[in-house]
Amino acid sequence: MIEQLRCAICGEPADPPKEQVLEYVLELPWKKSTEDRLDLKEARRVLDEDHYGLEDIKERILEFLAVIKLRPDAKSPILCFVGPPGVGKTSLGRSIARALGRDFERLSLGGVRDEAELRGHRRTYIGAMPGRIIQSIRRAGVNNPVMMLDEIDKLGADYRGDPASALLEILDPAQNNTFRDHYLDLPFDLSKVFFIATANQLGPIPPPLRDRMEIIQLSGYSDREKLNIARQYLVPRQVRENGLDPERFTITDSAITLLATRYTREAGVRQIERTIGRIARKAALKVAEGETDHVTVDAADVRQYIGPPRFYPEEARKELPAGVATGMAWTEMGGEVLFIEATLLPGGSGLTITGQIGDVMQESARAARSYLWSHAAEFGIKTEMFRGYGVHLHVPAGAIPKDGPSAGVTMTAALASLYTGRRVRPDTSMTGEITLSGLVFPVGGIKEKILAAYRAGIRRIILPSRNEGDIEEIPEDVRRELEIVSVTRISEVIDAALEIVVSNPPPSAEIDGIIRDKTEHDQQPAMIVRER
Repeated sequence: MIEQLRCAICGEPADPPKEQVLEYVLELPWKKSTEDRLDLKEARRVLDEDHYGLEDIKERILEFLAVIKLRPDAKSPILCFVGPPGVGKTSLGRSIARALGRDFERLSLGGVRDEAELRGHRRTYIGAMPGRIIQSIRRAGVNNPVMMLDEIDKLGADYRGDPASALLEILDPAQNNTFRDHYLDLPFDLSKVFFIATANQLGPIPPPLRDRMEIIQLSGYSDREKLNIARQYLVPRQVRENGLDPERFTITDSAITLLATRYTREAGVRQIERTIGRIARKAALKVAEGETDHVTVDAADVRQYIGPPRFYPEEARKELPAGVATGMAWTEMGGEVLFIEATLLPGGSGLTITGQIGDVMQESARAARSYLWSHAAEFGIKTEMFRGYGVHLHVPAGAIPKDGPSAGVTMTAALASLYTGRRVRPDTSMTGEITLSGLVFPVGGIKEKILAAYRAGIRRIILPSRNEGDIEEIPEDVRRELEIVSVTRISEVIDAALEIVVSNPPPSAEIDGIIRDKTEHDQQPAMIVRER
């Protein structure tokens, strides 16, 4: 019956010739596998040669090799590398394949919206073909390659199906040993394939799909790590690609550090490599024109090669007035230091919030004010400060959207400083979520936040006590210079953040008229505030 199906337009057979299907079936590596390289020392050497740091991931790969060595029929793991752009997720997959001695296949899933691209088309359709999974297996020529599913968080969905749902079977070790491509309609064993997915964010990945993968977080690099990566990998590669050699081109550590801090703003090293490439090309021009035989680039020379700095990182303020506190934020490009500013509005009421902040952050600000109001006596705050004054809270920079609960601690410290007149210590930065009952909850992105504070010159950090385990991720040389204050309640935050001496007494308000009774009608006299 199927053989008689024909296209309604041209009258040609709708399904592909049987010879074509059989040829595809015969070309698949049903039994052919690559023998794994089980020399753990050699595998470690290869991983260290290709990537700096990333010890957790390297340890996970060596664990898998050890299991394969002890049990050859063990199933391959399914990993998902999550991290900001440029930290080496894709290149790490190639290094893993090289360390294992396996073939490497990469599938870019960004923008894929058709389920048939992964599972294949049924042969009744014109132009039917196998899915990209089976095509990759055919290209590799073995049934156990390292297959990278790049940008898995960029998958789409429309009327043609949901590719993420198709991945539920492909990435399930209990099901993928009998994977059926719609085009071939034969079970193929994918359990020997080493799947590695990459993503910038976990949020867009459906929870059932996340549950099938082992999530490994890749955080951004510190300035010292960027320097080491540039020195060991980026500079030699750019020197080689631009026709130079180490005898003709030298770039100092101070110049590389300047590039990382003032000319690029990223968690990874992609922009740094491009900037080094620009300098190397200008050096190649000088050498080719015969101006010099050797070019040395120091920090003072960078400006003449690529112009003035593009970024000026936030620095710790030497003195904070009452109502200003230093916080930390996480971005896809790494961590940032932000200042939360609050001021009193005589005769005003309520809370005004600016700085293009989202709903969660606004709720944190309202919760901070409500907590301080309900515990005013505990912190020595006059309740007239809440009834007689409005508050304006601002979070620079105003053009950058911000959201999340981790600024709750900083907002509370800024408001407490404003109401009590006690300044926040300028050498202290903080992060944490707050509750109305006065608890401090843990937050994410601790490594990036602390590194941002360290770059800004801050050496004292207030963290939720349940984030103490994240401190181990901080490089040892940075950790030695920091003073970490762990807190569980808002009262501990205020004691640790605010100076003891009242340096800027808050204004007091004397109520001359009648404070409007909120239960009465609006015709009642309004509150009149006279500053003393």
